[in-house]
Amino acid sequence: MPGIKDVRLMLHQATSSEEVCNKLINILLPYNETNNPLLSGYRGGATMILAKHAFNPFSKLSHFKKGKNILESAIKSDNSNIELRFLRYTIQTSVPSFLNYSNEKKTDKIFLTKSVSDLKDLELKRIINAYLLKYP
Repeated sequence: MPGIKDVRLMLHQATSSEEVCNKLINILLPYNETNNPLLSGYRGGATMILAKHAFNPFSKLSHFKKGKNILESAIKSDNSNIELRFLRYTIQTSVPSFLNYSNEKKTDKIFLTKSVSDLKDLELKRIINAYLLKYP
């Protein structure tokens, strides 16, 4: 199983590298909302990022919708997972409005604001706090 710190780093790198994006998706293929909702959610996020690297508009939309479904299934399976909700929040604050993927933005922000102080993972806590300051 890949380490979560490596997965976070690869997801960040995936925004500028299609190769890293595809590699991350392949590494996370064995995980789903049942056996590991967090890694499945990251696979969904990476699949949505793959849309950024596609040229064809239909491919872009297809990758985005597929990734969105994977991420939403992961969150449905583990709704109280701070990292999954943060992943969705970061995506919803950065995608174009025409994709209509902002319906949980306010709810996630409230959840994150209330829950971040309970995090044991100090690196994740720092990342979330910094993001919430940047995108109030």
